[in-house]
Amino acid sequence: MVESKHTLAETIQPFACGGLSACFASSIIHPIDLAKVRLQLFATLNPGVKRPSAVSVIVNLVKTDGITAAYAGLSASLMRQAIYGTARIGLHRTFSDKLEKSTGGSIPFWMKTLSGMASGAIAVCIGTPFDVALVRMQADSMKPLELRRNYKNVFDAIGRIFTEEGPMRLYAGLAPNVLRGMSMNVGMLACYDQAKDAISAHVTKDLDPKKPSLLTNLLSSAVAGFTSAFFSLPFDMLKSRMQDMKPNAQGKMPYSGLADCTLTIFRQEGVLAFWTGFPAYYGRCAPHAMIILLTIEQVNKIYRSVFLSPKSAPLVA
Repeated sequence: MVESKHTLAETIQPFACGGLSACFASSIIHPIDLAKVRLQLFATLNPGVKRPSAVSVIVNLVKTDGITAAYAGLSASLMRQAIYGTARIGLHRTFSDKLEKSTGGSIPFWMKTLSGMASGAIAVCIGTPFDVALVRMQADSMKPLELRRNYKNVFDAIGRIFTEEGPMRLYAGLAPNVLRGMSMNVGMLACYDQAKDAISAHVTKDLDPKKPSLLTNLLSSAVAGFTSAFFSLPFDMLKSRMQDMKPNAQGKMPYSGLADCTLTIFRQEGVLAFWTGFPAYYGRCAPHAMIILLTIEQVNKIYRSVFLSPKSAPLVA
């Protein structure tokens, strides 16, 4: 029997459902993400000052500037997820499904890893301008009034960066961002798929591996939250530093490139500086992963009931 081709609704399902879930998750954990960025930039903006905790960053920010300050850069975050989140989740699921069909069954971890790396790299190349805007908007209130950029929203940020600094600045930190995207996707999506298979078979012992229990999904997403945070945080640190840097009075940038940024941080702050703010970062990655991976199941059900037949295959199987 000849296999029928996917309809347009089936083709866009992983992208639409993945993007909606990513935006929903980011809107919830945005204050934690803001604290993470501020901790990463703290040493460059406050040399010699002891780095605060993630909780104190958020508390002091709310006391000083009000509750809305905890959501600085939210418009950039949502646009970033609408582009980057949609692409990385949708492409990974599409690539994985193609590989499963070509092999006739479950694919090994190395194939899941390749799928995660490829989809992560492509998504980052598309979404980096929104990421640059996000980092700058989150870090702006840390700076003296005369050094603040005061972007009105994500579109104002991108427009001003383009006109004032040139189009290439919209891709500042692209190299570490690509590495971060690849490591994040491997840690979150590939490791989630692998953990789910192992937990379903040996811990929760689900009757149907294609229909994992809620406990299986919770445990798998917790594992994915840790691996994605541990793998990607060093690259996230480099990305944040390079995207927020400004030239000094002589017109020279703090870092000449990825290698220089890496060596400078290593020499001045030590190797553990690459995992600065890990509790806050894990506090962001784990809930973010869990919210996405649990929400996406419900979004899929709604999507299938509206656009597809009840027999359509689930996005996260």
